[in-house]
Amino acid sequence: MNAEWETFLSSRQDLIDTSTAPPLTAGHSVNEKSLSPLTHLGVLKVSGKDAAKLLQGQITCNVNDISETSSRIAAMCNPKGRAIATFLVVKKADFFLLVVPTDLSDTVKTKLKLYVLRSDVKIEEASDEYCIMGLSEHLPGSDSFVTEHLQNAIFVNLPESSARKLVITDVDNAIQHWIRFADSEGYRAASPAEWRYLDIVSGFPWVTAATSEAFIQQMLNLDKLGGISFNKGCYTGQEIIARTHYLGKIKRELWLAECQSAQSPEPNTAVINLDTEGQDVVGTVVQSERVSGKPEYFMLLIVLQIAETSYKTLGLTGDDQARLTLQKITYDR
Repeated sequence: MNAEWETFLSSRQDLIDTSTAPPLTAGHSVNEKSLSPLTHLGVLKVSGKDAAKLLQGQITCNVNDISETSSRIAAMCNPKGRAIATFLVVKKADFFLLVVPTDLSDTVKTKLKLYVLRSDVKIEEASDEYCIMGLSEHLPGSDSFVTEHLQNAIFVNLPESSARKLVITDVDNAIQHWIRFADSEGYRAASPAEWRYLDIVSGFPWVTAATSEAFIQQMLNLDKLGGISFNKGCYTGQEIIARTHYLGKIKRELWLAECQSAQSPEPNTAVINLDTEGQDVVGTVVQSERVSGKPEYFMLLIVLQIAETSYKTLGLTGDDQARLTLQKITYDR
């Protein structure tokens, strides 16, 4: 993270609301304006005349569909079709920015560099060059990853029922935008945890180091979010992903779950069926965040066996008190 940005955020720390979740209306829509520093996300820069060609052969979306006005969610996979990482792909001028969880940034950079060979491609860490914020508003959302370049910043609209935007810019403009949004336009300064909570209730999946290479893309709903192209040609892991799509053999899918627990469920924690004598493992935690005002309640994204979604009692391994209530994820836009 940029040191100047970190210093600025520290100076505003007393003004940042550290509660996890904002007030929500039915359907989990945001009903107020808020602004979050997304310090858990980093940026990789992929440039050079062969940058698009390299990415086209290594990530799940169709890079040809990405422009300065349209971004995409995507994943980089291992040969078995399992997601090494999920990220947002944004185009600026003649290069690409990958917005990726910080704990997988080095992994993605290293994996991509293996395929550069003699290509004219440069892959570099750019988290010191770019800062990321999240804006939430009680307005109609966008139906695609519509991207705007305004006021020396990139605004990426996330496709959901409420308006949420990623803002990517350099540190000087990040500070100016933060002051304008928070001090002049009435945005409540919120924590990164609140944004992660909103990602969860929106069904927006982030693979982290704990869950890297654990799921194929359809288990994470990347197909429903437009993050998989089934007609662009070959890329690493494509055969497994295509076979799953065309033969309809997906056995696990993404669910939203509320969990009552005295401890925070960690990514990659096993979901178990408490109705069976052996407490069979039937799923995996992808992400979790605490629910505001309910200190022992968490919202989770979990990957669960499709045949087992009618379980009466689901829990978590290593936590005798945890009980899960399932909610189906719907993508309205």
